[in-house]
Amino acid sequence: MNAFARLRTAFTALAIVAISALTGCASVYRVDNQVESFAQWADSAVPSGAAAVIPAPPQRYRFERLPSRTSGSAAQSADALEPLVQTALKPLGWTLAGDAEAAPWRIEVTAKGVRLPRAPWEDPWEEGRFGWASQVHIGVGLGYGGVLWSPWLLTPELPYYQREVTLVIRDAATGRVVYETRAAHDGRWNSTPELWSAMVSAALEGFPAPPKGVRQVNLDVPR
Repeated sequence: MNAFARLRTAFTALAIVAISALTGCASVYRVDNQVESFAQWADSAVPSGAAAVIPAPPQRYRFERLPSRTSGSAAQSADALEPLVQTALKPLGWTLAGDAEAAPWRIEVTAKGVRLPRAPWEDPWEEGRFGWASQVHIGVGLGYGGVLWSPWLLTPELPYYQREVTLVIRDAATGRVVYETRAAHDGRWNSTPELWSAMVSAALEGFPAPPKGVRQVNLDVPR
């Protein structure tokens, strides 16, 4: 690691500590989600215009995974997500079926995330990204208004995360998809079970009869 990289790393660490100190008094943080859901409980054979039969609680289900998600990191992700879905569905009257119980529904949950070095709209070379020092003019010892530049005063690059969680519910007897929902969240919060739990809860907002279109679902998560 060269000297410039060490200086930038040190400054970034100091900035994170400062931000933590400023926000440490807050007991919660907000997870803002863009949510879109699609419900199709009625079979395609039902005449057009007929009311959809929305399943009333209690309901039983089992989780299912694609073959590509039965091993490795994908299986680990499913192992972490499925209990969060189970917790979110239980108050809605949907419970995981036991080994000897019939389960008319199959639920698949997947998630994806991307870690960026900075927010998409942040450009490390744009005007002003060198911090307030780029606007400071020094006249002492100079015959003109020079610009003070120092790597210590670079704006730190804080990681930015883009995440999405998707749930698909199928009719166990036919394999037909009856419900699909996804929640997307972008921000600087680190990945935690509490954050993913909030995203799962947001994705299930309005279940089993969600409103149409994209909606904003904000949830506050304890620190």
